[in-house]
Order: sequence, then structure tokens, then C-alpha cells
Amino acid sequence: MKTVLYFFAVLIIWNSVCVCGKEFLEPSESPWTLYSLAEDNTRLPCRFNTSDSEVKVVQVMWSREKSKGGEEQIITAHFSEGQTENTGYAGRVRFENSDPIADSALILMGTSPADEGKYICKVATFPTGNFETEISLTVWTKPIASLEPIIMVEGQSYSLAATCRSVAKPMAGLSWDTELPGRSKNHSFDDGVASIQFSLHPLRSMNGQKLDCLVWHPSQKGPHRITNNLTVHYPPNAVISGYEDNWHVDMQEAVLQCKGQGNPKPHQFNWTRKGENLPEGVTVEGGMLRFGRPLRLTDKGAYICTTTNVVGAGKAEIELNISESSLQGTSVNLILMIIIGGVAVVVVLFLIIVIVSVNRHYKRKNQQLAIELIEKKEEISTLSRQASFRRVHSTPSENRYSDDTHALRVEGTLRTSLSSLVCLFSADICFTSYHFYYAYCTVARHGI
Repeated sequence: MKTVLYFFAVLIIWNSVCVCGKEFLEPSESPWTLYSLAEDNTRLPCRFNTSDSEVKVVQVMWSREKSKGGEEQIITAHFSEGQTENTGYAGRVRFENSDPIADSALILMGTSPADEGKYICKVATFPTGNFETEISLTVWTKPIASLEPIIMVEGQSYSLAATCRSVAKPMAGLSWDTELPGRSKNHSFDDGVASIQFSLHPLRSMNGQKLDCLVWHPSQKGPHRITNNLTVHYPPNAVISGYEDNWHVDMQEAVLQCKGQGNPKPHQFNWTRKGENLPEGVTVEGGMLRFGRPLRLTDKGAYICTTTNVVGAGKAEIELNISESSLQGTSVNLILMIIIGGVAVVVVLFLIIVIVSVNRHYKRKNQQLAIELIEKKEEISTLSRQASFRRVHSTPSENRYSDDTHALRVEGTLRTSLSSLVCLFSADICFTSYHFYYAYCTVARHGI
């Protein structure tokens, strides 16, 4: 009976007193605007100031304002009767705190855009009366973005290359991250739908270049990037490889390789010979032209490779020259001749160095010999003068005998000394020295 009376007293106070927002610690003001993301849990704050020990919170109730007017109860917590929920919110709402009287924050689980609206937290106290605070909830939706690239073809006119779209609340901002020389255009629609387009004139050099879409939204710290590379299709450029100007008769395993540099890659290759059919014994394996036999002179000519993809075709031509003999033997002979010539040059240079060295050696020896001959000549001249002087001061018989004897003695001495000196050297030097000796002997005999 006492409890019922107390409950009625609370109802009377609730209907008679309403103080809005001034006694709440959370939220700090009323009405309070709150933003939340769809699919996330949303916390609606409500905490009454109970610093006054004489004030006691009796009941807390959350309600929501209807779009057509009026309110609907969501959940209620009584200090003694416990909690009650509206069946329409069962399993979707709960108090954050196990003691909702102390902290009455409400949790909306799995928030959806339909939860957007005005929420009211009402607190009944004793003996001071009723208090309430309002929270306006705005539910954002994360951007759902997509990018639609378009395959372009080289040579086509200025056209659309890609479209980026986004659905979000509030509406997302869209931009392009690229260095391509194109033009961007934005569009916006109802219900948070936005799109952006990028157009350009396609060239094959643009194929594979970056064309990313950036999605900007307040629910994100930075832009969300959708990566994309521009695709430009173009016809192939045929390139033939494998031939060098050394093909000759009887050469084995000769092969020509044709490659097509296009986008997409060529799927078909065709080989022909200009003015005539392909030779016998030649097979085509994709882009490869294989000579399955030794080469012949009749294999020469202009060969054409044609590559094809979904865009177009490319063509390459190569002229084959077949020589009658291999250049390998000629090359070996040439190398051998070069080696022999090099050895011959080295030998000649060596001989020249030896001859010059020997010539210098004998030249020095001849110079030394000439100096010694001059010294001997001076010595002989001195001896001759002495002999002449003796003849003048001696008797005639003695003079003749002495003169002859002395002349013979001087001549023998000179012959011995010069011979021993000259013959120490080579035959050519001895011959030269002998002429000096002979000239001197002639002078001595005739008394010159």
C-alpha cells in the first residue's frame, strides 16, 4: 500500500514539474545533435546530476517523438520495479550501465537510417520533480561506391573513359587521381547518390595509366580509393626476328620469329612470300616460320608476317639473302691470316731491334779502336824520330846496320802489337784495322 502511494506521488510530481536539461551532466545541453553511422551501435547519453544527496532518482524513461506527432515509449527503468521495454524495440535497445538509475545512457544496436529522429530522456526524482533532455539523432550511411571502366580503342573520338558512383548520407564527394589529359564532370541525385565521369581522346601510350576514383565522406578520416587503370585497345605492330645476314646454303634449323605488340595480344599469325608461295619443307607454328630442311638458294626472297587481334592487323616484311657458301670458313681464314701477319710484324720488329743494338755496339767498338790507333801512331812517330836522331849521330857502317836493325825491330814490334789488338774484334773490324796498319807500315818504310 505504501509503494502504490509512493508511485502515485511520483506521477503527480512528473506531471506537475518539468525542468529541461539544466540538471544533466550528459548531454551538456538540450537539444543535443548526435551523428551516427548505419550498422554501428549508437550511444544516446543521459546522466542526471545526483550530487545533492537529498535528491533521489526514482525512474528513467526513454521515448521517441513520432513523425506524425506524439511520443512512443522505448524503455523504462524503475529503481525498485526494474526495466520494461516496448515490444517494437525488444532486442534492439538496452541501457549501457547495469544500474540505469545512476547512468541512463541508451544503446541502439545495429542502427539503421530508420532510427533517425528525436529521442527524449526523462528522469523522475524525489522530491525535486521531473527532468528531461532531448537528443536529435542523424544517421549517416557509409559510402557504397563503384567504378565502371570503359575499354577504349585507339583512334576513336573524344569519349567516356570511366564512371564512378557513390551512395551515402550525407552525399559523398568524388574526384579523380590521374595524370591523364582528360575532363571530369560531376553529377548529384536524390537520396545521397553522386557520380563523376572522366572523358578523353584515347592513345595507345595511355594504356595502363592510373585512373583512380577517390571517395570523400565525413565518416572517413581520408578518401577511399578505388584503383583503376585505363585500358586502350590498339592494333598490333608486327616484328620479325631470328634472321642475320649470314644464312647460306645447307644451313640447318633456320627459323623466323614473328611477334605482335598489340592490345590485346594478337591471336592469329599468317606467313606469306612476296610474289610466290612459301617453299616446300617450311612449316608455320603460330608466329614461327621454321625451315625443316637445309637452306637452298631458292629460299631467298621477301617474307611477310601479318598479325591480327580484335582491333586490327599489323604487317612486317623481311628480305632473306641466301649465300652459296658459309662465311664461317672465310672468317677462319681471315682470322688465321691476321694472326700470321701479327706474328710476322713482331718478328720483324724484333730483328730491327737486334740489328740496331748490334750496330750501336760495333760503332762504339770502332770508336775505341780508332782512339787506340791514334795513340799507337803517336807512339810510332815518337820511335821514328828517335831512330832518325840516332842515324844522324852514328858512323856510316854502324848507321846502316843500326838503322836496318832498328827499322826491322820497330816494324816487328808494330806488326805484333797491332795484330794482337785488331784481332780481338770481329772480322770486319780486323779488316778495317788492317788498312790502318798497312798504311802506317808504308809510311815507315819510305821514311815519310
